[in-house]
Amino acid sequence: MGAAHSASAEVRELEGKTGFSSEQIEQLHRRFKQLSGDQPTIRKENFNNVPDLELNPIRSKIVRAFFDNRNLRKGPSGLADEINFEDFLTIMSYFRPIDTTMGEEQVELSRKEKLRFLFHMYDSDSDGRITLEEYRNVVEELLSGNPHIEKESARSIADGAMMEAASVCVGQMEPDQVYEGITFEDFLKIWQGIDIETKMHVRFLNMETIALCH
Repeated sequence: MGAAHSASAEVRELEGKTGFSSEQIEQLHRRFKQLSGDQPTIRKENFNNVPDLELNPIRSKIVRAFFDNRNLRKGPSGLADEINFEDFLTIMSYFRPIDTTMGEEQVELSRKEKLRFLFHMYDSDSDGRITLEEYRNVVEELLSGNPHIEKESARSIADGAMMEAASVCVGQMEPDQVYEGITFEDFLKIWQGIDIETKMHVRFLNMETIALCH
């Protein structure tokens, strides 16, 4: 009785922290056990056999995001060697769909958290700014599976996108002005009006899918 009460109290605490229902937590716990091989923690190599990640060109960045201390809310930089189930839920909560019962403020907060998670995937050195080199790196990885696009073309696409970002965030720049990179506030401006909620979500009914980030 005592153990059951303790377990249900723990689930309620996780519901409060992550916004997941008890049924969703149960499903994610089964998924966690599949990934970890019934171990109490998951390491990067546990993601090697996830079908939906195998062909994803930014697979390494998605996996890295699970261990990023910023996403785990454990610090401004650095990577964890392993994560436990509560950490796993913290990461999965970024992909939780917007609840129709949420108020406007909660929806905006959820959207901001999703975008912060995405920002961290680009900002690989944790300095709070996406530089041209970091942006090029992501674009090159995204286009790496396309045999018709050469590396130089990918760099040109990234450079053009960065120039567009500068015009959106800074406006008309002076000829000698240097755009140092995209801050999180800039990132929010760039994503304004784009429906991030449909692009980052979890398919709870498909146990083979962890997270989709298009």
